[in-house]
Amino acid sequence: MLDSQRRIAFVIAASEQGTFIVNRLDYNAVGPTTYGVGIELLEGGTFGKGDIDILFSLAKLRRKYFGDGVGVIDCGANMGVYTVSWSHRMAGWGNVIAIEAQERIFYALAGNIAINNCFNARAIHAAVSSTSGTLRIPNLDYRKPASFGSFELKQRSDAENIGQPIDYSAANMVDVPMMSIDSMKLKRCDLIKIDVEGMEAEVLDGAADTIRQHRPILFVETIKSDKGAISKRLLSAGYRIFEIGINFLAIHVQDDCLAEINFKPQ
Repeated sequence: MLDSQRRIAFVIAASEQGTFIVNRLDYNAVGPTTYGVGIELLEGGTFGKGDIDILFSLAKLRRKYFGDGVGVIDCGANMGVYTVSWSHRMAGWGNVIAIEAQERIFYALAGNIAINNCFNARAIHAAVSSTSGTLRIPNLDYRKPASFGSFELKQRSDAENIGQPIDYSAANMVDVPMMSIDSMKLKRCDLIKIDVEGMEAEVLDGAADTIRQHRPILFVETIKSDKGAISKRLLSAGYRIFEIGINFLAIHVQDDCLAEINFKPQ
């Protein structure tokens, strides 16, 4: 019988987007469909390329209108495919802050930033929310299959089955740092990607001052959040919303980049 304590989960893989430390067990099978960042990168050689390209184009627009020094935040960075891709393309004129709550996944994220020589990117181990402090989250088993990028830090009644049971009991919880975007007091912020499995509204609440001051482009996943509530927040902050798949792309009405956007507004 295999010893689960010695089972190899994290491996190094070459892909179209760089060399990555990836968990080979990062997958969930639902009928004929198997999904997960790890398995998609291992079997397809790429992950999220369409969204990465769109957001990079928007970062370039911010550079065009606001100059070098573009700042991007990757909330829910996972192992860093978006971060590494942006970092390479923004070398010399932009930087990326990558934030990931799952400790084991964060180790891969930090390693991937290092192994790909992304000197304009940095990793932060934290859950992004409305306030700073500590958040208690379930402890997953990273030596068993699951779509770790689909893991919901806070329990919901209609939580997604990620491929392994999630125990939200007090005995299984671990403490992770919790932070708001506003707590970073950024001098510049051009784009924020928010993919935090149901905590998107809290992230926006904790970024209210940053949004008011810098009017960054926002890319917000909505599949596990109240789309109406997210839309209301964005519209009240002066944003125009474009729906792209399961995400809201939001650009402030006073952002010069808006004139070059060809998406159909919500």
